[in-house]
Amino acid sequence: MTPAEERDKGYVNVAEVEIDAVQPGRSGFVLTGRGRDRADYRLEMELEMPIDHQTRQVLGELLAQSDWRVMRRAPEPLRPRRPKRTRKSLT
Repeated sequence: MTPAEERDKGYVNVAEVEIDAVQPGRSGFVLTGRGRDRADYRLEMELEMPIDHQTRQVLGELLAQSDWRVMRRAPEPLRPRRPKRTRKSLT
């Protein structure tokens, strides 16, 4: 299924991030970058299996040249918050 088809199933684009740096983490990688919205993002990726030094190095280089699209689908649509009404004093 393509990303466009997934969006049609209720997914909302949250961020598109161009990765600037990749640091090795305890069991994966920490990716940092800037989004199209000019905000800074930090993505933490954990691997559930050990990888050797050479594989970690190659994977880090590949991730450093990646762009990420973060999408979400909520169980219920998000509703805008209504401002709380202030009650007038009766005195």
